[in-house]
Amino acid sequence: MTTEARKRLHDIRLAAGALCRFMDGKSVEDFKADEMLQAAVERKLAIIGEAFVHLSEEDAAIAGMFTDLRQIVGMRNRLVHGYDQLDLDVVWDATLEHVPKLLAQVESILK
Repeated sequence: MTTEARKRLHDIRLAAGALCRFMDGKSVEDFKADEMLQAAVERKLAIIGEAFVHLSEEDAAIAGMFTDLRQIVGMRNRLVHGYDQLDLDVVWDATLEHVPKLLAQVESILK
């Protein structure tokens, strides 16, 4: 694994870990009522997506280990370019259901 690929995975791990902490103990109602939490979650999801864009360019084999790569990058694109059409339920689901699995996978690869 290249140094750059390891850095991207580390960035993903940090952002995913932060998301897990941000959402711990929160309900979807808490999330929808808290503009600051929404902004923080959106930022970390965008970082994850951007890191995967770069990882794909730098080490396609490592990036290919993530079956949800297209959806992750698609979420980043939606956050950045379609911010006015975000569905908070989709953001909530992605963060709560998919990020912990992603974090576990990244940690496994980094070991």
